[in-house]
Amino acid sequence: MDLERESSEIFERFLFPKIFRTFRMAIQPSKLVIAFSALVIICLAGWIMDFSNSVVVRGDGVNELQIYLNEPEQLERFIETNKESGSRRGVFGTVWFFAASKFHGAVNSLFKFDIPDVAGHIAGYFKALGWAFRHHTLYCIIFGLIKIAVISLAGGSLCRIAALQLARGEKPGLTEALCFSTKKFRSLFSTPLIPVGIIIFIGLFIFIVGMIGNIRYVGEFVIGITMPLLFLAGIIITFFLIGTFAGFNLMFPAIVYDGSDSGDAISRSFRYVYSRPWLMFFYTSVAAVYGSVCYIFVRLFAFVMLLVTYKFLQFGIWVDNITEQANKLTTIWPQPTFTNLLGTASQASLNFSESCGAFLIRLFLLFVVGLVVSFIMSFYFSANTIIYAVLRKRADGTAIEDIYSDSMNLNAEAVSGENEIEHSQIEPEPESQTEPSD
Repeated sequence: MDLERESSEIFERFLFPKIFRTFRMAIQPSKLVIAFSALVIICLAGWIMDFSNSVVVRGDGVNELQIYLNEPEQLERFIETNKESGSRRGVFGTVWFFAASKFHGAVNSLFKFDIPDVAGHIAGYFKALGWAFRHHTLYCIIFGLIKIAVISLAGGSLCRIAALQLARGEKPGLTEALCFSTKKFRSLFSTPLIPVGIIIFIGLFIFIVGMIGNIRYVGEFVIGITMPLLFLAGIIITFFLIGTFAGFNLMFPAIVYDGSDSGDAISRSFRYVYSRPWLMFFYTSVAAVYGSVCYIFVRLFAFVMLLVTYKFLQFGIWVDNITEQANKLTTIWPQPTFTNLLGTASQASLNFSESCGAFLIRLFLLFVVGLVVSFIMSFYFSANTIIYAVLRKRADGTAIEDIYSDSMNLNAEAVSGENEIEHSQIEPEPESQTEPSD
């Protein structure tokens, strides 16, 4: 009995069962609908903005991003040489396909327990983002604001559903979750931007001192005098960088779980990161490994479904394409693989009806891939909501069942109003008057 009780305490301490509930939460239809809708809006915005075609591509298919990653010192020369003769591509499409390859590479390396390679894929993704912000700044600012707005609504809704499921076992509807995130949109939208704004503001101070440093004779003196302030600014920037990078996952859950505003959400996420760093790392690692396993399962399910459908269709279609004398199914639907659910596009020329069929099949395949990506988004927000609830319980002793509710606020306001009314209706007793004695 003692051994069983100790084992139960260990599991309760690390709360493994809570984290392993994420898969069931993530595949909830309402969550997939929210995540898929957000993905469609983001991709549609990127597709529309990609009409600018600002990325230079050489004749052999090499683009700016590839040159930046391999030979950054040759980027300017590459652009000048190929901007007239080469083709163009959109920033969103370039980063999207690069990020997808890095994501699959990171997952494969994680299963091989090649942690340095996982870190390399993640670093490559952030390096690509650095290229986009540095060389396509205006594009990234506009698209970034659109993306944050969409993620704020979708992420807040996903976190709210996960929080209610975890705390009360409830399954709120799609409308209820979206209404909640709409009410909290200002906090959801501004919370990740405030730390970034603080970092930029303090960095601007260092930049101005650096500009003054260019002045002959005076610059060196100013830099020397302000060096303590520069070091202090560097400490503050480092504090916010680490807190924002590590605590970003906790900001949305803090808002939906505790009804926090932007300042309180940032404060809570930073405090949990700095007060429980190893526990935060442990839970995040467990969720990442578990999420990778779940992702492989979901992708395998989608692949088997597509492959089975493809093979049975292939048994029934025996006629060839009219123009290329190749199997008609192969020309309108390339065989999917586990690493490429869309399949490699056929180079065969198609007539009008075949082109229409291939287009419709492509739309369905994109829908399937979108559902897989939507599962990743749903899993991400659900897992971070659970991690936040666990860290809050360990750091503050707050029960997981304790969750913010609008009805609680309304009830509190109603009770307060009733008390005020009752208090106003109580008439003071008249003062007793005593007759003067003779």
